[in-house]
Amino acid sequence: MRSRTYRSTYAQLVALTDHAAPWWWAGAALLAAAAAPLLLGAFGLNLLTTIFVLAIGVLGLNLLTGVAGQISLGHAGFLLIGAYAQAILSTDLKLPPLVAVALSGLIAAVASLVVGVPSLRLKGLYLAITTLAFTFIVRHVVLFAETLTRGSEGMPVPPLTLAGVSFKGDERFYYAALAMFVLFVLITLNLMRTRIGRAWLAVRDHDIAARAMGIDLMRAKLLAFMVSAFYTGVAGAMIALHTRFINVDTFSVLVSIEALAMVIVGGIGRVHGAILGTALIVLLPETLNLGFGLAGERVQTLMADRIYEVKGLMYGIVILLFLRLEPEGLAGIWRKSKRFWVQWPLSQ
Repeated sequence: MRSRTYRSTYAQLVALTDHAAPWWWAGAALLAAAAAPLLLGAFGLNLLTTIFVLAIGVLGLNLLTGVAGQISLGHAGFLLIGAYAQAILSTDLKLPPLVAVALSGLIAAVASLVVGVPSLRLKGLYLAITTLAFTFIVRHVVLFAETLTRGSEGMPVPPLTLAGVSFKGDERFYYAALAMFVLFVLITLNLMRTRIGRAWLAVRDHDIAARAMGIDLMRAKLLAFMVSAFYTGVAGAMIALHTRFINVDTFSVLVSIEALAMVIVGGIGRVHGAILGTALIVLLPETLNLGFGLAGERVQTLMADRIYEVKGLMYGIVILLFLRLEPEGLAGIWRKSKRFWVQWPLSQ
């Protein structure tokens, strides 16, 4: 029986996988995602596009919080920076939208130094409050800089174009979001295999021992903030390209809570956990609407005016259930399910 846990060489330790099955499953998932526009309507494509775009930002937050162990509630602030950077660069400066996406990520990464440097000596709740304050600061800066950001009126965003081809339609932008999502998943998987990724894990597990091993804690933490902010800035730029109009109210503090919920529910520190958690939280409101519809018109009408309160309540319930029943999240459920079938019929 194959356990797939024994490694005899360094190359096996840092390999993405030493078995062909994960590659087959990944290929099947890509084919299914590529064929989704043939099976789903505009609403389904919009949901999948939202999952792909948000998953990029959640992957960045997972690197910071799940891998490096730095709790952050500033996710909405970096999304806001990325979205407005995309709008300003492509609308006012007339840069190509794809170039603006990369620059938006870099701008968010540079902005992360504003919160990263003062937070080097902070941990836990103090770090979370600092990053939360950063979100409020960014929101107020955007509102006051009316000549640049149009203040509370919001900004239009030109559609994504590449080599003269416009990705304005739902189906075309879906494939653009899918390609960007796959790219960042591959980057994340390879990044966690590097010296930097292993240093982040050491800082998360025991920072004093990591320093004794020669890891520069300040450099590792700052790099984690910058990489996470780059991911989030790119996600914010993709959100701007998806919605084609941005407003400061779109990136409320609740967005940071939702992103942290995606990481917790999916499985802290796991790449596939971040993806699964994003899908669950995005699909949760639609599941609620379906449940209310099945419960009857009276219940659906009653809950229609309280959908945001019910949505927040369900987020809390889902997080509590996972923390109590399955702390490893959806990634842990997936791992236990695989182990059950691998060891069957000897599984208990």
